[in-house]
Amino acid sequence: MAQGQTVIVQPGALGQPALVPQKRLWSSKLFGCFEDMGLCLCGTFCGTCLMCQIASKMGENCCVPICVPNAIVTMRTAVRERHNIQGSIMSDFCTSAFLGSCVACQLARELKYTGEWQIN
Repeated sequence: MAQGQTVIVQPGALGQPALVPQKRLWSSKLFGCFEDMGLCLCGTFCGTCLMCQIASKMGENCCVPICVPNAIVTMRTAVRERHNIQGSIMSDFCTSAFLGSCVACQLARELKYTGEWQIN
């Protein structure tokens, strides 16, 4: 468990306590694009390329953003669930539908934060 992470104890099976980690915030804001100018420029001028890189870093086929309708929503939800980040599928859909470039940049920054975005 990460240092500084809050844990809520709830009763589990047979009365045993079950540890439920508290949901955290994204490591960067949705409009925090200027935290990484390279990602900002890539997301703005070549969003599809960035989404393909993100899919690859997530362990998916790099063609997912091209072949799967609304892949950005699915990818955002997967990252959010994998890293126990606050939010909902509806918030993922709304932010992805209206702010796709910002979402792509935030996803890439999150993958860098969690160590999934390694420079090869």
